[in-house]
Amino acid sequence: MHVPDGFINAPTSAVTGVVAAGAIAVSLRGARRELDERTAPLAGLVAAFTFAVQMLNFPVAAGTSGHLLGGALAAILVGPYTGVLCVSVVLLMQGILFADGGLTALGVNITDMAIVTTVVAYALFRGLVKVLPRTRRSVTVASFVAALVSVPAAALAFTLLYWIGGTTDVSIGKVATAMIGVHVLIGIGEAAITALTVGAVIAVRPDLVYGARGLQQRLKLRVNGELVDAPGGSDTEPTPAPVAARSHRKVWITGLVASLILAGFVSFYASANPDGLEKVASDKGIDEKAKEHANADSPLADYGVKDITNARVSGGLAGVIGVGVTVVAGSAVFWAVRRRRTDDASPTSTETTV
Repeated sequence: MHVPDGFINAPTSAVTGVVAAGAIAVSLRGARRELDERTAPLAGLVAAFTFAVQMLNFPVAAGTSGHLLGGALAAILVGPYTGVLCVSVVLLMQGILFADGGLTALGVNITDMAIVTTVVAYALFRGLVKVLPRTRRSVTVASFVAALVSVPAAALAFTLLYWIGGTTDVSIGKVATAMIGVHVLIGIGEAAITALTVGAVIAVRPDLVYGARGLQQRLKLRVNGELVDAPGGSDTEPTPAPVAARSHRKVWITGLVASLILAGFVSFYASANPDGLEKVASDKGIDEKAKEHANADSPLADYGVKDITNARVSGGLAGVIGVGVTVVAGSAVFWAVRRRRTDDASPTSTETTV
């Protein structure tokens, strides 16, 4: 759903740029509370994994494909504020290095793909985990539903932005029907990827899933054939992870290797069909005033390495470079935010006047 330059007029793009900048500023402050010793080492990896999976377009209808947006996944794994930053880092890398998503439309894309998806998904996720049984399976189910809803919500947000500042004269009713219809189907793929990923992490390291914190069930004991609450049990007392399980290295390496394989190898087999927005834009004439990307001559434009003629090698190498750059950029941002939190928490020296 990367919006190129020319779909939305300059004033609307400028306003969304201000909205995106404000949301990032708020997220930087909010992420200080989320980036603790568990989430901080993994936030950059979540950004890199999101980048990798976004390269895997999957078919959803005749001649149409979809890909992960990632807001729901990032918010559930590392927190909503950090999730906004993760997806924003991905969009920035894609726009600058890969000519994917217009530079003047960066505010539109961050507002639509980072802010809307994260806010909608996490709000729905938190509501569901409060009413569902307090189990790991419930977290996975809530992740599925939240991710499913977040995609058509983003499509609706684009439709609203197009209604306000679209550069072509297309009926808003036609745009809304087409965008929401195809993105409901894409949402199913998003939901499956999100639920599988969250379920995989929660199965081995539930302490690393931000959205699963505080959901431990009361300990039960079987007495005379009946389950009763264990003495001193509490729904709110967290169960500490074993010391041996607290190292993030194994999870981090596994996630990075998976990201490199997805971007460097599996992406070659992704669907070549246009994604939902591209298909709707072509069918409805929204793309009549689309502009060439400012970085169209980038060495990595269109997810291929310039001057490498072998498509498999070119695309795979571009994917590996993208994962590497994203994990470094994301880790640098989150390290800086985490360091700021540490500095803020440090006791300040005071001077005594005699």
